[in-house]
Amino acid sequence: FRGQSEASAFLRPMTPLSHFLKQPLVRVLSVFTGPRTVYGWRNADGSFQPHTRVSTHTCIEGKDGLVLHDHVFVGHFNRLDGSNGLLIEEGVQVTNYVSILSHSSHRAVRVMGRRYIADPKPPGYVRRATRVGAYSFLGPHSVIAPGSQIGKGVIVQGHSFVSGAVPDFAIVGPQAHGRPAVVIGDTRELDGPLLQRHPELHAVYAQWAGKDHLRRALHAGEPGQAKAPPKSSA
Repeated sequence: FRGQSEASAFLRPMTPLSHFLKQPLVRVLSVFTGPRTVYGWRNADGSFQPHTRVSTHTCIEGKDGLVLHDHVFVGHFNRLDGSNGLLIEEGVQVTNYVSILSHSSHRAVRVMGRRYIADPKPPGYVRRATRVGAYSFLGPHSVIAPGSQIGKGVIVQGHSFVSGAVPDFAIVGPQAHGRPAVVIGDTRELDGPLLQRHPELHAVYAQWAGKDHLRRALHAGEPGQAKAPPKSSA
């Protein structure tokens, strides 16, 4: 996603004041210039995240219930649903065409038909808070169902449907169409060789992942290192 950021090089990290002045202008101009990635995000509680980048062309619903931590990247044409609580922790990357949901109405609409629109508490309507853990990656065209709790350091492969809990450092991918994604790997095994080549990054990795996970990443794949069995579903 470096290309997207470089294409918007003039949108550098901002102070709260410059963010307040520039962001509405950039969103208006994007109607003519196309999607842009804007640095700086202010949560409903007033906290300001200077390094978080959000596309002008991402749909945000229920902004008061949406919390973005710093260093988050949200690309073009995503849907973030904060209507019942959505927490996206530090360093998460949301690519393109991803839906992260905290409500679902399709069952209620089917069973209630025309009565649905006038009922403030329709049967079957799902309201559940959703969380995406630090430094996780959500691939294109993924759907994160209401109430999902995605751990830190997770990779969700493109076209995945995620429902329920995903353990820390899991790699999850799609199985049969319409069925929840399954755990197919461990990101620490991917990170280990790179960390071995760059010891100067050990402290940075351990800061968010933890020292135990740093050690596991460094020793992943070594002879005698047991691998945890994959979970059946996510």
